[in-house]
This record gives sequence, C-alpha cells and structure tokens, in this order.
Amino acid sequence: MMTDDAVHEFLLSRGCPDDVVEMGLEGLLLEWERAVAQVESGYPLGLDDYLNDLDGRQLLEESLEVAPDLERAAAHVRLAAADARMRREARFTEECLWGNRVADQEGWTAEHNWWYFAVPRTPGSTLREDLDAAG
Repeated sequence: MMTDDAVHEFLLSRGCPDDVVEMGLEGLLLEWERAVAQVESGYPLGLDDYLNDLDGRQLLEESLEVAPDLERAAAHVRLAAADARMRREARFTEECLWGNRVADQEGWTAEHNWWYFAVPRTPGSTLREDLDAAG
C-alpha cells in the first residue's frame, strides 16, 4: 500500500525543487491546469517555459503511478478535463519538442506522452518565434 508520502518521495528522488516536492500531486495538477489556461489564451512565454510546463505534465504522469488509489482517482478526473482542454488547443507534430533522440532515450511516444508532441494552435509571439527558430 502506497502512503500519501509516496509522491513526495518520488519527487525527491527525481531531484525536484523543494517547493515542487512540498506541493506534491496537487501542485503538479494546479501547474498543468495553469499551463493549459495559458495555452488557451495564447501562451505568453517562450519555448523554454513551454518545455518546462510539458516536463511538469510528465512528472504528473509519473507521480500518478505511485500515488495512493484515492488520490490517483481524484487526480485523474481533473487531469482528464485539463488534458481534453489542451488537446483542443493543440496542433500535433511528428517530432518530439525535445527532439526524437531524447524521446527515444526516454521512451516517450506520441500516443502515450502526447504533450511532448503538441504545440499551441495559437502560440504567443515569443513561443511562435522560438518554434520558428527551432523548426
């Protein structure tokens, strides 16, 4: 049986900053919901920030694997809603935003880790410029 501390222990083992560890699963959910809201309104930041938000979504995915059953069930409801909103606002790409080499190393796929293969349909000017420069 996993304890409520399992997510905190996982985040510590991943080397996450103290504030991320303290916020735990709830904090990861809140941050993903915030990122989705920013995408919905024309993501105002650059590619580095966007990739950081996507990494937060990946941490959320991995944290759910160790979360207690009740916590996981409640989180899945919120996560499904946020993910649905993000998918509506995203344009999917064939290449991972971190690059296909990183995706292969990490075992990320467009089917399972779709967030790494998605860009906002209407990025803000900074993200649009960064994506054009990276493309």
